[in-house]
Amino acid sequence: MLKEFREFAMKGNVVDLAVGVIIGAAFGAIVSSMVADIIMPIIGAASGGLDFSNYFTALSKSVTATNLADAKKQGAVLAWGNFLTLTLNFLIVAFVLFIVVRLMNQLKREAPAAPAEPPKPTKEQELLTEIRDLLKSRA
Repeated sequence: MLKEFREFAMKGNVVDLAVGVIIGAAFGAIVSSMVADIIMPIIGAASGGLDFSNYFTALSKSVTATNLADAKKQGAVLAWGNFLTLTLNFLIVAFVLFIVVRLMNQLKREAPAAPAEPPKPTKEQELLTEIRDLLKSRA
C-alpha cells in the first residue's frame, strides 16, 4: 500500500497541482496586497476619501454608531459596503489573473513548426502507383 501511495504521489499531475496551488496562494497574497495597498487607496482618493468598508444599513433601531465595528456591537447591520469592497477586490484579482494568463499564453506561443516531410510511401502504395502509371501509359 505504501508503494502504491508513493507511485500516486510521484505522478506528474499530482506534483504539478501541488506546485500550482502553492504558487497560486503566494500570487493571491501579492494581488490582494496590490488591491488593498495600492488600488483601493487610489479609488478612495479619487472618490473623496470614501471608505466603502464602513458603509452599512442598520437593521435594528438600537444601532446608532457611525462605523461598522461599533454598529455590529449594537445590533444587526447589513454591511453592504464591506460586500462592495470584497466584490471589487474579486473583480480586480480576476482581471489581473486574466492579464497574467493572457501574457503567459503569448509567451508560450512558438513559431509554427516547418511542415514535416510526408512519410515515405509503403511498398503497397509504390506498387499501386506503378500499376496506375502502367495503365495510364497503355491508354
